[in-house]
Amino acid sequence: MSRVCAICQKGSHAGNQVSHSHRKTRRTWVPNLQRARVMIDGSPRTIRVCTRCLRSGKVERV
Repeated sequence: MSRVCAICQKGSHAGNQVSHSHRKTRRTWVPNLQRARVMIDGSPRTIRVCTRCLRSGKVERV
């Protein structure tokens, strides 16, 4: 499974983790994905949705 929201296509981002001594190492930020049961074409299915889409009401849970 990929770390992408099924509604808004929000995915992971990469950047630098900066320590106190200002050394830089690569890191990733992943979205907060939750499994949600939704009705798709009249049948309940489980999709991965970010919490922003759940909170804003873009997804109608079953």
